[in-house]
Amino acid sequence: MKHLRPIISTGSSGLDEMLSGGLAAETIHLLYGEAETGKTTLAIQCAINCARIGYKTIYIDSEGTFSAKRLMQIASSGVEEIASNIILAKPVTFKKQTAILDKLDGYITEKVGLIIIDTITSLYSAEIGGETRKTFNLNRELNSQLAYLAQIVKTRKIAALITSQVRSVFMAHEVDLEPVARRVLKFWSNVVIDLKLTSQHGVVKAVLEKHPRILRPQSCLLKIVEEGIQDYKYPG
Repeated sequence: MKHLRPIISTGSSGLDEMLSGGLAAETIHLLYGEAETGKTTLAIQCAINCARIGYKTIYIDSEGTFSAKRLMQIASSGVEEIASNIILAKPVTFKKQTAILDKLDGYITEKVGLIIIDTITSLYSAEIGGETRKTFNLNRELNSQLAYLAQIVKTRKIAALITSQVRSVFMAHEVDLEPVARRVLKFWSNVVIDLKLTSQHGVVKAVLEKHPRILRPQSCLLKIVEEGIQDYKYPG
């Protein structure tokens, strides 16, 4: 029987409460939102928290946003030990992202607690480049990537966090935002979190759209600071 990893804290008590403790094993968590909503910051913070409970993270940085400087800012102490527990891969094409995922199982040991793909749709979007005829094949490849990831998290008893860009969807009287390749991502994700900008600088609203044990949407406010993602506290 495979070892079941512990739940990994996001670093926000409000978000952890919504997620029934944090990032759970055997679960794909989808985090999507506009630029500047803290997706990468939250992903790095989860990798740090994973290291602090003695587990490694396989971090696939498909957008080139992971940085040692941000890691040091969020971790603040024990950076060398934390960094040694993050296995970083940087694919530069969508096919190379597929190749990394295909070999993923060979890198997973009992000490790996989390897989992060940030951003899973950036190379996908770059490959489409406005050519809709490519969409079918790329959607099929993205579907295969996520199917394999779902198999790994179940058989290896491990947690996964994937982030996605958003695209505008024009409704009758408003513009809504949804993740790129929405149907594929939401089909395979067990948990879906939407990070929304607010009128306050550095404050985002995290909306829990999907969770296996929660039937209606929940939300909390988060603040993006140099030290990472924190619970937002109302002034006074």
